[in-house]
Amino acid sequence: MAVSDPVPSAPTEAPVDPLFTHPASPFERTNPPSPMAFPSPPSPGLPTFIMPMATWTAYKTQIQFGFAILAYLMILVGSVTVVSANSSAPWRYWVSALPVVPAAVVVWLVVRQLGRLDEVQKRTQMQAIGFSLAATGLVTFGYGFLEGAGLPHISATFVLPLMALFWFVGVTGLYLRARIRR
Repeated sequence: MAVSDPVPSAPTEAPVDPLFTHPASPFERTNPPSPMAFPSPPSPGLPTFIMPMATWTAYKTQIQFGFAILAYLMILVGSVTVVSANSSAPWRYWVSALPVVPAAVVVWLVVRQLGRLDEVQKRTQMQAIGFSLAATGLVTFGYGFLEGAGLPHISATFVLPLMALFWFVGVTGLYLRARIRR
């Protein structure tokens, strides 16, 4: 290229544009990346809406508890039916005690679940169980005196539902107390 040429010739190679040459432009180098094509994931075969293993992992204790209660109810109905049909059989006592086996499984599942709670939940449950125990004892002890005064005798099968009712009252009271304090 000569000084006297009116039009300069184009350079053979474009100069490298350093990053700091456009410092005033905030839009430099902010273009979105170009889309890439990814292969589709393999289809699992038949479409399922529930993942059985994930469901089992998340709800294992509830499923086991439900099966134990179902077993208890089935054995209870069966034993009551068999004992009422064979009221003079010598084995009726053994058959009438069969529902205790799934009930023991329920107790084991509840105790195991209580052991898995964190410290705050354990404290809440222990306070509710303590309230339930004390309130049930007070009510049954007091009603024992009232039976001596002439009120009718109540079966001991009402003790466990009464205890469950007082446990629910205790848990609800502790929950409301914690909500009010916040």
